[in-house]
Amino acid sequence: METAFFLLFAGMAVLSALVVVAARNPVHSALSLMVCFVQIAALFILLGSPFLAVIQIFVYVGAVMVLFLFVIMMLDVRKDVHVRFRTGGVPALIVLVLLGTEMLALLLGNGYIPALSAAAEEGVAGSVKELSLTLFTDYLLPFEVASVVLLVALIGAVVLARREAE
Repeated sequence: METAFFLLFAGMAVLSALVVVAARNPVHSALSLMVCFVQIAALFILLGSPFLAVIQIFVYVGAVMVLFLFVIMMLDVRKDVHVRFRTGGVPALIVLVLLGTEMLALLLGNGYIPALSAAAEEGVAGSVKELSLTLFTDYLLPFEVASVVLLVALIGAVVLARREAE
């Protein structure tokens, strides 16, 4: 039964990710991204990590998607709809599919995926305390760098929006 739920959630995540890329309307694309984030949260629950699932919902679905929708609504999308997209996306799609199959073959070839499933069966998922200690000791610098990069991106979006409004 767990395998069926995994296949359902993973399939929905992949399909919604494809809609994110293929949708012409940016609002539809953002909503599909939200569906993808919810499916990933469901996968976290299947892995036995409800804390990460809740964080996924709060941070990505709550905060990031509101920010995306705010930026989409702030920009004038109607004038950009008439701009034609670049043609010739098939070679890029072929390259992406080849890279994805190569990555999957590498992961299956070195035994990383069976080791992950064995660790999940043993219950080595870790607690919230272990996760927070690892995040704020070993990965403190990347965590702070990511927060500064997001802050700079937000300031840049506001500056660009104000410049276009003037």
